[in-house]
Amino acid sequence: MPEPQHFVFALVEDFTHMAFACAVDPLRIANLISDKPLYRWSYASLDGESACSSDGTRIEVQYAFKDLPECDRLFVLSGIGMQSKDHTVLLNALRRKDRMTKTRIGALCSGSWVLAIGGFLNGREASIHWEYHDSFMEKFPEVNLLRNVFVADGKHPTASGGTATADLMLHLIAQNHGQDLSIAVADQMVYNAVREATAAQKVSLQSRNGMRNPHLAAAITRMGEQLENPVSPSAIARELGISTRQLERLFGKYLNASPKKYYMDMRLERARHLLVQTEMSVMDVAMACGFESSGHFSRVYRTAFGCTPMMQRGRLG
Repeated sequence: MPEPQHFVFALVEDFTHMAFACAVDPLRIANLISDKPLYRWSYASLDGESACSSDGTRIEVQYAFKDLPECDRLFVLSGIGMQSKDHTVLLNALRRKDRMTKTRIGALCSGSWVLAIGGFLNGREASIHWEYHDSFMEKFPEVNLLRNVFVADGKHPTASGGTATADLMLHLIAQNHGQDLSIAVADQMVYNAVREATAAQKVSLQSRNGMRNPHLAAAITRMGEQLENPVSPSAIARELGISTRQLERLFGKYLNASPKKYYMDMRLERARHLLVQTEMSVMDVAMACGFESSGHFSRVYRTAFGCTPMMQRGRLG
């Protein structure tokens, strides 16, 4: 009988518990259903004793980051606050593992941020939880970040977190032991909405608003592509082959907002993400979101959120 595949989960302090459970349980269920030890798994942390999730659950581990064992797959799993942590010990261990063994190193939830710091994802496609998209793209432009639920890259697979972690594990089970077992595991999990890698993370605009108007969806997509260099609603309407008045009626009907107001809200929301998640200067955030001056940006931001960009930063301390 072949040796079971060994998965190691490197748990960064404050890791996300849901992603953790969705990673481990499909492996357990695969063993249970097949009545064979197809997989085994171990955990590692910085101190080699335990790691605590963001919900306060403490997990005992078998290894320290500096002494990662031989394994087939190694996944870095982190959660909130990973940007401010020192990942030197873990990254050094991952580089040794990557250089000296055939271990496939991946990431779950915000763990993609850690791999990106180490350069593992340069020139590769990757996914990360949608909350970190804006800051990730600003900090790691050399990574081809996708909004997919997971990316099944052969060398460095990544999952965006939550139930997307289960999607990736089910994909790996199907890859290793066939689609029938993967489906049986999903059934055991009462998980009947298994997604392909290309599925988008967030519920689509159409689904959220119960509308199916292709012009409105295309307009919002165009706005999202042009946050740094905004285009006028009239220019967007021309691209779509409709009048500006038609575009305004669509936004009013489905979103209860004008195109200009909706566009501004998109830019401000991206600005808030960058202020909270990065160390970019206020001026750089303003420019990244299409504002030509920090003064104008500050006034508009305060009107929208009740505080200036600098005050927003101060609330994080």
